[in-house]
Amino acid sequence: MNYNFDEIVPRRGSHSCKWDSAEDPATLPMWVADMDFRTAPCVIEAMEKRARHGIFGYAKPPGACLEALTGWFERRHHFRFREEWVLLTTGVVPALSAVIKALAEPGDGVIVLSPVYNCFFSSIRNNRCETVSSDLIYKDGTYRIDFDDLERKASDPKAKLLLLCNPHNPVGRAWTRDELKRLGDICLRNRVTVVSDEIHCDLVYPGHVHIPFASIGKDFLYNSATCMSPGKTFNLAGLQVAGILAADDAMREKIDRALNINEVCEINAFAVEALMAAYNGGEEWLERLKRYLYGNYTYLKNFAGHYLPRFTVLPLEATYLVWIDCSTLGLPSAEIAERLLREEKLWLNDGAMYGTAGEGFIRLNIACPRIRLMQGLNKIKNVFG
Repeated sequence: MNYNFDEIVPRRGSHSCKWDSAEDPATLPMWVADMDFRTAPCVIEAMEKRARHGIFGYAKPPGACLEALTGWFERRHHFRFREEWVLLTTGVVPALSAVIKALAEPGDGVIVLSPVYNCFFSSIRNNRCETVSSDLIYKDGTYRIDFDDLERKASDPKAKLLLLCNPHNPVGRAWTRDELKRLGDICLRNRVTVVSDEIHCDLVYPGHVHIPFASIGKDFLYNSATCMSPGKTFNLAGLQVAGILAADDAMREKIDRALNINEVCEINAFAVEALMAAYNGGEEWLERLKRYLYGNYTYLKNFAGHYLPRFTVLPLEATYLVWIDCSTLGLPSAEIAERLLREEKLWLNDGAMYGTAGEGFIRLNIACPRIRLMQGLNKIKNVFG
C-alpha cells in the first residue's frame, strides 16, 4: 500500500493543541510531540466503523484489546508478558502520576535523568514528592548515564523511585541492554523502583533496538512499572489511551487504586478501537513512517552542516524529536526559542524546560511533511545562519 507522508494535511481549525494554540495563525509549530501525518488507514477505518454505530456510551475494553497490546510487544520487542499484568488508563502522563501516587509518599525523592521530558517534573511535583536529578553526561556529541552519580542519588534512603525515559526524550537515545542492566542493578541494590516511560519504543532507527526495561530479567520485571501507549507511534495522543505493566501483584493493586483515586481508569470507545486496529494491522505503515522520519533527520543533518555551522545536531537513535546543541551562540535557550518565534514565527521547545541540564539546547519536532521541515529550517537559518 502507498502511504503519502508528503501530503499536507491542514490542521489549523481542528482544535489542535499544536496548531491552534499560537496567537499568530502564521506560526509554524514544531514543538509538542504529535505528528502532522494521518494515522494508519486501518485505524481510520476502525474508527469510522465505530462512529457509524452512533452510540458512544461507556466503553468496556474486550479481552482482544489486551491481546493486541501484548501481541505487539511480543512481535516487535520480543517481550512476552501476561495480559492480567496490564492496567489501562487515559495516557502515559496520567499513568506516571498514578504510579508515583501509588508507590511514593509526599516528600520522597524521585530520581530523573536530566535533561528529560518536562512532564516528569510536574508529575513529581503534583504528588508532593521531590525531584532528584542525576544529570546525563554530555560528551563527544552524545549522552550517557552518570552511573557513579546515580549510585549516590539512589543510595539516599529518601529516594524511592526512578523515572526512566526509554527511549529518551529529548536527547534521542535508545538505551542499550548493558546501560539498562547497570541502571537496574543500582536500583535493586538501593530498593528504588523503576518507572519506565516507553511511549516512544516503536520509533527506533537502524542500528538501534528498543529494549523494554522489564524484559531484561525477572528481578527487573518485578521491580518496575512500565508505561506504554500507541499514542506516539500512531499519532493517537488525543484519543487518550495507555497501559501500565506491573507484574508484582501488590504493586499493581496499589497502582489500580491510584488510577481510581485520580479517576483515570476508563478509556473511551474510540481509544479501544484505535488501539486494537493499530496493534493488529499497523506494522507496514509504521515501517514506512520510520523510513520517512529518518529521511527527515538526514535532511536536517545535511542542512545544518551547510547552513547552521554553529549548531550541533545530536544523533537520533529514537523518537522524532531532534536535540540540537546551540551553546556556541552563547544565548539562553529561552532567548533562542523566543527570537525564532518573534522574528520568524517558528515555535519549538527551548532546552531549559527539560531541566537545567538542557540549557543551551533546543528540541525540534521533525514529524511533518518534508516541505514543512524545509520551511522550519530556513526560518532557523534566517535568524542564526
